[in-house]
Amino acid sequence: MTEADSHEPDLADPGTVPAADRFEVRVTADSHFAWLRTRLSLERTMMSWLRTAVSLIGFGFAIVQFFEHLQQLPGVRPAYRPEAPQYLGLALIMCGVLALIISIWQYRWTVHYLWGGSFGALAGMTRDGMQSPVLAIAVLLICIGLFAFFAVLLRLV
Repeated sequence: MTEADSHEPDLADPGTVPAADRFEVRVTADSHFAWLRTRLSLERTMMSWLRTAVSLIGFGFAIVQFFEHLQQLPGVRPAYRPEAPQYLGLALIMCGVLALIISIWQYRWTVHYLWGGSFGALAGMTRDGMQSPVLAIAVLLICIGLFAFFAVLLRLV
């Protein structure tokens, strides 16, 4: 066994986890732009989470409103389970809110990883210069989702 082999973790042993600084980081133009591509990819992933959550919240609220107005039309037979659309709408709205919470957790963890250890040197800028509005939008959408959830819930009872 050579000296280089003795520093590598045994990947066959599940108890050994490689350290976070397992990569040799060389600050070059190509590694800097790779870091930027990764950071922008993280932003696109977060925006995809936002789009999915908005769809879930909007669709849940629309189901509730549609079936509520449908039951008020003249000549429409009463529903067998009139509360079912409200429950489905509440479930979809809550799924959207939970998706936003999970996305914020994932986003913050990954940003922390990208700025941590030796990867921070690749950024070439300070942390203060890399603020993104997606977190503010996610928090705003959580508030909107909770408002929609409680609006449906309080009309249900």
